[in-house]
Amino acid sequence: MTSPTAADYPVHHRYVDADGVRVFYREAGNPKAPTLLLLHGFPTSSVQYRELIAELKDQFHIVAPDLPGFGFTEVPEARKYEYTFDSLGKTLEAFVDALGLQSYIMYVFDYGAPSGLRLAVAKPERLAGLISQNGNAYVEGLGDAWNPIRTYWAEPTQANRDAIGGVFTLEGIKWQYTTGVADQTLLDPMMWEMDYLLMQRPGNTEIQLDLTLDYRNNLPLYPEFQRVFRERQVPTLVIWGKNDPFFIPPGAEAYRRDNPNAIVEMLDTGHFAAETHGKYIAKRIRDVFGK
Repeated sequence: MTSPTAADYPVHHRYVDADGVRVFYREAGNPKAPTLLLLHGFPTSSVQYRELIAELKDQFHIVAPDLPGFGFTEVPEARKYEYTFDSLGKTLEAFVDALGLQSYIMYVFDYGAPSGLRLAVAKPERLAGLISQNGNAYVEGLGDAWNPIRTYWAEPTQANRDAIGGVFTLEGIKWQYTTGVADQTLLDPMMWEMDYLLMQRPGNTEIQLDLTLDYRNNLPLYPEFQRVFRERQVPTLVIWGKNDPFFIPPGAEAYRRDNPNAIVEMLDTGHFAAETHGKYIAKRIRDVFGK
């Protein structure tokens, strides 16, 4: 009897009700295998993990939700959802409970880090491993690209809110994908075009501006995230696009401060490392967590 291959496991596209939200998620692999919980970042959705899912679904049970405000997750207007990272964390708590996920290796990237690490603080016993791909949890990891946003944090005036609006334009989104990438032919333009189109849904720009402002409330929680790293000491792979203008290499190296056994690896690429190095990241995940 031959072992199952990735081709034996289709990718399912599902919805589940959690926290008053209709959460869309991608699921693949054998539910009896170790679960990989893939948490996406701004301005995209679980689609950013399409290559990792294809590469790893023969060995892992993969679950990749769309956070509220992103992708195909639906938030009823009557829910009066407050778009903060506390809210995203609580929705993730409800989501893993709705799916009955009692143990998972968590992959965090960008916005997925403060959202997912809130889940780790709330349910630390369920965290079986951690993969941080440009998922920041240390003040020293914030690069100069945050400076206009820091101004908005300090003075949340309408003028400063308007000043960061370029981040949500097609060119602004494309810039996040292309900056720091030597071979841009590795990038699929479908990604920034689709992200931009989804960003145009009624009310979405205001949602994203609210989340951008609320990001300042993640920084005071960094010590709590770090406490979980110290106390749990789970197998950890920190794999980082070193040319990311938002989350810079010192933020990756800092993981070793709280977990000396963390594997820290720098890739010669930008923010969306999985877009250019997906197969390699999948290989490293197998190396570290596949035994």
